[in-house]
Amino acid sequence: MSIRKRLLRSCFIGLLSTSLVPAWGVSALLAQENVTNIHHTLSAELTPATHELAANDQIELDVEPQVTTVTFTLAPTLHVESITMQTHSASDGQRSPDEVAPFTSVRPSETMIQRIVVSLPKDHGRRVTLVMRYHGQINDPPREPRHLRFVTPSETAGHIGLEGVYLSGESQWYPDVIGSFSTYRVTAQIPRGWTVVASGRKEGETTSEGKTASTWMVQNQSEAFTLVANKFVTTSREWKSPTGQRVELQTHFLPDNAGLADEYLDATARYLDAYVRILGTYPFDKFAVVENFFASGLGLPSFTLLGSGSIRRHYVQPYALGHEIVHSWIGNSVFNRDDHGNWVEGLTTYLSNYYWHELIQDVPQAFEQRRMMLDGYNLYVRPETDYAVSQFLRKHDEKDNAIGYQKSAFVFHLLRQEIGDESFWRGLKTFVSSYRNRPADWRSIEEVFSRESGQDLRWFFEQWVEQPGAPRVYLRDIHARRAKGEDGRETWRLMVQIDQAGKPFRMTIPIRIVMKESKEIKSVALSLSQTSVAEFVLPDQPLRVELDPNLMTFRRLTRRQLPPMLNGYVTDQQKTMVLAFSDPDSPLRQIVSRITDHERTGPHRTTVVSLRDNSLPHEGSILVLAGGDERQAVQSVVQESCGDRIVLGEKGFEIDGQAYDGPKMAVLFSCHRANVPGSVITVLYGVTSGAVEKMSRFLFYYGWHSYVIFQDGGVTKREVWQGSPEVKEVRIETTS
Repeated sequence: MSIRKRLLRSCFIGLLSTSLVPAWGVSALLAQENVTNIHHTLSAELTPATHELAANDQIELDVEPQVTTVTFTLAPTLHVESITMQTHSASDGQRSPDEVAPFTSVRPSETMIQRIVVSLPKDHGRRVTLVMRYHGQINDPPREPRHLRFVTPSETAGHIGLEGVYLSGESQWYPDVIGSFSTYRVTAQIPRGWTVVASGRKEGETTSEGKTASTWMVQNQSEAFTLVANKFVTTSREWKSPTGQRVELQTHFLPDNAGLADEYLDATARYLDAYVRILGTYPFDKFAVVENFFASGLGLPSFTLLGSGSIRRHYVQPYALGHEIVHSWIGNSVFNRDDHGNWVEGLTTYLSNYYWHELIQDVPQAFEQRRMMLDGYNLYVRPETDYAVSQFLRKHDEKDNAIGYQKSAFVFHLLRQEIGDESFWRGLKTFVSSYRNRPADWRSIEEVFSRESGQDLRWFFEQWVEQPGAPRVYLRDIHARRAKGEDGRETWRLMVQIDQAGKPFRMTIPIRIVMKESKEIKSVALSLSQTSVAEFVLPDQPLRVELDPNLMTFRRLTRRQLPPMLNGYVTDQQKTMVLAFSDPDSPLRQIVSRITDHERTGPHRTTVVSLRDNSLPHEGSILVLAGGDERQAVQSVVQESCGDRIVLGEKGFEIDGQAYDGPKMAVLFSCHRANVPGSVITVLYGVTSGAVEKMSRFLFYYGWHSYVIFQDGGVTKREVWQGSPEVKEVRIETTS
């Protein structure tokens, strides 16, 4: 998640979702475009025991001469004591003496934020210096997120407390002009024994009278300044890029996790080694992995902020630590243009969550990432609620995640296929260098990649970025006949007809032709018509044709075409939870409580029934929470849909013929419901109650696989059962 002062974005594509929700929002306020080039010289004293902040901010502004007021935003809990002003006369350039600046505090109820409106003298020049003294409390303790995912960010707008300090741009802990970019020199004072980590480069640190003061510099224009503090154990080392750039790598962990420092430093170095080749010079002097006192995954200029639970779970994967490192370039160096479509998360997701696996030649995992992008869109985005990628601003729910992260990431994959690798990677590096420390939007991306590829890409961005939806593509007529080649040898001529339902898309889609002795991948160009036909000359008799078997294109699929998985249950509009356990103290009851509590404010309700007292409903998806004492009853329920894939035994279970035995074994599996198209039956089964205790609160994290096997709460295996792919047998034509 790249973090900004006006919106917060989640990095958890597919697996983890929802964004931090600030206690006060600023999106309704307009940018003051006639105030530019802001520099903050800020001194702040933080007192965790009382949640207090006392600050003095010298703010240097470039202001258009006709401007009579400047409006700052500030947290509503902070009180401005005084503002003094110094200007340069517009008529003779003379510097005015310090004077008291008249100001008013306005708190519009619709934004729940304080606006400080400062009046300027009529004859002021372009350069204005204000000194604002203010104090107050920032005390918004992190709250559990209001959803079922377990490692999503907790909700807070900022907090100063004994458990830790978190002050982001959205905390509005310093006076800010909406839409502005600033440079900073910040000195933060904190009780001795605490360590401050902040945006930019650390200039120095002193300790006296029981307090530690550190100074931080941000010399390039930035959207916000973020500061965190805690009682960290710090580890550091130097990293040297292939071009000779030197960057300090750091970890700031709480004592319980300090032993993991080398693992995170090693992983950071690996990602930097790879991404400087793709994106160019690393934009900062340091990269720090910092432990947070609440659940988070935040990418900030020069550091990432990860919750303690994530650190303990070795959060070094490409979709996790790798994602935050890519945000150093995408989002924290090249900015997203305010109030325009958010392209940052899609590109970051493509480069980290997906492309890393291509880079290290992990073909199965690259396929898996494409699958999850497609599955996420098809499960969570109904046609009637779809919207264009260009309209995505921030994530509120899984639908936004599917469009703004997953579909947007796939758009970059389609762009790369359209213009070729050489033009794509050259264009990306050009884009990053051209817009460093500047805002960009989708039109900026179009302009750069059009120029670098020498192609007019207007149609591409109009179709994939500016319009909602995805193509519905299916095989219509496939037939072949014998023929003779020019050399007299027997060949086969295959005709492939592909139809599009609804609005047609311009695209190229791969097909796999399975012949008697071999297989070939071919491509079919689809035009803006309902039907497209392609002919192929083959050396062998074709047997069947598979549409896009490697999931290289973005398209709308039916739920039956998707693999069975827990998320199929979650997204079904009609669903039933079946209780198949008798232990009154079973951890499975925690799942029931979480679901029912979550749905109290939602539009949909899950029907809850007991397996002993009710027959299964004839419609919708089913989640069976099963204990070992109901094994036989559960087996009979799943038999019709799962067949012999699943066998529940007295001491364990079998999946696809492989046995897993032991009292600490558990399994989560899903099958397409027999005779109920588009629905699934999902079962969480523990051999004993203790087998599901550790993972029960994490259940909805495991929504993307057909089965997940656990031993004492830890995952030992996860697999996907294929859905119903688009495949058609070849009809052989005979010649008379």
